[in-house]
Amino acid sequence: MKAVYLSLGMFFFALGAIGAVVPGLPTTVFMLLALWAFARSSERFHNWLYHHPLFGPPLQEWHEYRVIPLRAKALAVTMMAASLVYLVFFTALGMWLKWGTALVMLYGAWFILSKPSARPVTE
Repeated sequence: MKAVYLSLGMFFFALGAIGAVVPGLPTTVFMLLALWAFARSSERFHNWLYHHPLFGPPLQEWHEYRVIPLRAKALAVTMMAASLVYLVFFTALGMWLKWGTALVMLYGAWFILSKPSARPVTE
């Protein structure tokens, strides 16, 4: 099973790395999935990703405080809204599928927006 998790970790990491340069493709969500897979397959890769200079800080913020930065929230909700507009107006999918997708996106937006944007201030 470790080989499967390691392969998944590499796959998710590759998607996240592509997302770092391609607008609209998420980075953090794929890095979280990669971190999860590496935690089950390779302590070395897990530690490397968790402490990576570019990808590590958002992963650490999520792990320690469940923080989603404001910029990431704005981008995620904007991309979901744009995707939903495209889906509704420019596809021939059935109305039930469109409504179902809208409900899933609404839940996703609620989840994202319900999380703090910064770590708690400690004195």
